[in-house]
Amino acid sequence: MLKNMLLLLTAACVQLGLSAPVAHAFPDKPVRIIVPQTPGGASDALARIMAQKLSEKWEQPVIVDNRPGAGGNIGMGAVVASAADGHVLLMTYVGTQAINGALYRNLPFDPVADFAAVATLATLPFVIVGRSNAPFHTVAELVGTAKNGRVTYGSAGNGSVNHLLGEMFSAGAKVKLEHVPYRGAAQALQDLLAGQIDVVFTSLPSVAGQLKSGNLRPIAVTSARRAKAFAQIPTVAEAGLPDFDVAPWFGLMAPGRVLREVIMKINTDVNDLLLSREVSASFEAQGAEPFPTSPDEFGQQLRADALRWGKVVRTSGARLD
Repeated sequence: MLKNMLLLLTAACVQLGLSAPVAHAFPDKPVRIIVPQTPGGASDALARIMAQKLSEKWEQPVIVDNRPGAGGNIGMGAVVASAADGHVLLMTYVGTQAINGALYRNLPFDPVADFAAVATLATLPFVIVGRSNAPFHTVAELVGTAKNGRVTYGSAGNGSVNHLLGEMFSAGAKVKLEHVPYRGAAQALQDLLAGQIDVVFTSLPSVAGQLKSGNLRPIAVTSARRAKAFAQIPTVAEAGLPDFDVAPWFGLMAPGRVLREVIMKINTDVNDLLLSREVSASFEAQGAEPFPTSPDEFGQQLRADALRWGKVVRTSGARLD
């Protein structure tokens, strides 16, 4: 009897030109989360935590697929070109989604208009790190060293969050730090450890192991509040730059044509996981703070940040073809 009623309901939907309810059937095959960066960074770490938990919740494999290159544009392009059924998602963060539109001249897609905001996952601070034998231990000592000599900082490339944070810090502290761009944050950290540069502005998860082992020295985190798992690290704001507050968001996006029902299904399931003690503890161990929002709130955040970071990019003069 129930089966016949469901068949009649589906037929009625088809006759009326309506879509049968899809959210309850999602996902009906493996899901891929494309990470447009190399393994080991914040995006990759958060994506793997969420992939494992979503696999359990959905009873479908959720696979992390790293597609680095061109400042995140290769992975983003792969998502835009994928089937708009929600089974391919983008693990993104403010550094690619809100900045690349102002940084790259000839993108084949719009990082805001061509994507659907699905679910934010977390915010996490970046951290200023130096070598364990660096001549400075605090922000004040770093500023003093820069005023009396040359201080270099490495980044993942021109226009990256690492780069722009250095520009913001230099402007706020009224000092000049010399920028050294690399092809990815991992290369910058390698040269920092080798003594080729002085500091790096990077995400906490990407250096958590090096901080715990003592190979790198934390100077300050960029958020207004200290990170729970790294409470011993002071903030830049505490060190005399009270308005300095940068804690980039990380989240999941989909091609812009994905049905609203599917987006809401993913958002609800992700938010349920973010409220769980296990996921919250896993995120906090990475220095991240769970950040549940609705798709509409996420979209508003992206549009506001695209304007904010676009101004920073233009002020820095960074442009890429």
